[in-house]
Amino acid sequence: MLNQILTKMKKYLLSIALLVAGVIGAKAQVSVGAKAGVTFSKINTNDLKESSITGYQVGGFARFGSDWFLQPELYLGSSGGKFESDDNTYSGKVRFTTLNVPVLIGKSFGQESLNLHLAAGPVYSAILSDSRSFGQNVGDAFRNYKSSALGFQAGGGVDIGNITVDLRYEGGLTKVSDSFDQRQSLWALSVGYKFF
Repeated sequence: MLNQILTKMKKYLLSIALLVAGVIGAKAQVSVGAKAGVTFSKINTNDLKESSITGYQVGGFARFGSDWFLQPELYLGSSGGKFESDDNTYSGKVRFTTLNVPVLIGKSFGQESLNLHLAAGPVYSAILSDSRSFGQNVGDAFRNYKSSALGFQAGGGVDIGNITVDLRYEGGLTKVSDSFDQRQSLWALSVGYKFF
């Protein structure tokens, strides 16, 4: 059932993105670029203490528009988290390699060559692989991770000429595992270069 919902949501998001891209693209400029950055992620759980791990993201983006813009992206990333019980009887660490597709709508403030921008939108993450290390007392509850997740991103940044710097928060709308209500969240700091 969840797969059917995610499939429908993907179709709706793609349709909306194409419609907005067509409207914005007809009136404004298009930029294409590459980006890379660092992430600080954790898996939020019920009844467990969690802590962050450091990861990466690298990929590309397109920006349609200048004042108001649509920015779809595609990037490879790593994320995950550490957790342990309050009495330290079990602990673990999970790291995912993901292919992420955010579709952001944003607003720029300032000149084209120097501006601040805010952006937000949904993100689909396909989990390509995961590595797990668990203490002896961890059962199957932490071994059943899903193959994809849906979330949201919101943040801001600055454009200086062809350089763009972004700071974003990403929250999970769907669970990465039903055990302990596990949802992923992260902060990402990235630097990009607009080729045109």
